[in-house]
Amino acid sequence: MTGAQRKTLQDIADAAGLSKAATSYALRGLRGSEATQARVRAIAEELGYSADPIARALASGRSGNVAIVGSLRDLWRQGLAVMLSEALRAQKLSSIIADVDGSPQREEEVLRSLAAQRVDGVIALPVDPSASYWADVPAQTRIVSIGDALTARPDSESVLFDNEYGVGTALQHLADLGHRTVGLLAPTLPSTPGRPAELLAQSLGDSMGLTVTVSSSPSSVHGAAQAAAQLLVGDHRPTALFCLGDSIAFGAYRAARDLGLSVPEDLSILGFDDSELASLVSPELTTFGWDEQAIVDAAVGALTSPEGTGTASGRVMFRPVFIARASTTRPSRPNAPSH
Repeated sequence: MTGAQRKTLQDIADAAGLSKAATSYALRGLRGSEATQARVRAIAEELGYSADPIARALASGRSGNVAIVGSLRDLWRQGLAVMLSEALRAQKLSSIIADVDGSPQREEEVLRSLAAQRVDGVIALPVDPSASYWADVPAQTRIVSIGDALTARPDSESVLFDNEYGVGTALQHLADLGHRTVGLLAPTLPSTPGRPAELLAQSLGDSMGLTVTVSSSPSSVHGAAQAAAQLLVGDHRPTALFCLGDSIAFGAYRAARDLGLSVPEDLSILGFDDSELASLVSPELTTFGWDEQAIVDAAVGALTSPEGTGTASGRVMFRPVFIARASTTRPSRPNAPSH
C-alpha cells in the first residue's frame, strides 16, 4: 500500500457487511462463527488492514501490565478500580492500581514510573486532567481517561460523564424545594484548574435564582467533614449541600451532626454516585446512580479495541439517574435573598 490511506476497521466492516463491533470481535476471534471470522480476516488481509499493534497486543492479552491511576480515597472510585481490574483480568491482562491520593504531584510521579514497570496501557481517573505531564507519557503507551478528557494528550480516548445533566438536575431539585443558597463541595484542590461540574454549578445556579458557593473538599469522610463545617458556620450558612461524591456527602452528615443540625430539616444533602452506603445512612442519601459496568466496559473496550471508543471524537458519555431519597426537603428557615 504505497501512498494509500491506511484502512480502518470501518472499511473492513463495510466490506464485510457487519457492524464495526462485530468486525472487531471477529478479527480477534472472540465472537461469530468460524466462517465469519475467516471471511473477515481474509477481507482485512486483502485490503491491507493493519490494526494498531499496541491495541492488538492489549486485546490479545500478550502485553504486560495496564495501570489504573487515580485518587482512591473516594468509595465510588475504589469500587470502580476493582471492577476495572476484574474486567482487565477477563481480557487476560494484568493490572497495577496506583493511588495518587488527590495530589497532582503524586500523579506526575506515578506516570513517570510507569515506563520502568513496562506498562503498556493506562486507565486514568485523573486528578488534574489539564496538566502538561500527561503529554510526557510515552507515545506507545495507550491512555483512556475516565471523567475528564486529557487536554495535553488529545489522542487519548475518554469516557465522560454528563455533568451538565447531573448538576442541572440536582440544582433544579433543590430550587423546586425552595432552596436559594446552596454549598457545592467538590473533590478538587485549589491548585487544580476548575472542572466543568463546578463551573456549571455556578452558571446554572444563576439561571435558577440560586446562590451557589463552591468549595474544595478532600474525598475522605474526615476531610470532607472539615470542609463542610467551614461552610456551615455562621448565620448565612447554605440550606443545602450538593456534594460531588457520596464520600463527601457522608462527611457532610458528620459535620451536620457535630454542629447540631438535623438532616434534612436543617440541612438538605445531595451526593453524586450512589455508593453502596447511600441507602444505609440515616436519612437515606439523595444522589445519582451510574451504570458502573457500562462505564468499565467502555473504558476497557477503548483500551483494547483497535478503534478505541469507535466514535469520531474518541469519547463516549454517560448520563446519571437521579435518585431522590430522604436527605432533601424544603428548607426550615428563610433563605438568604438570591442575587
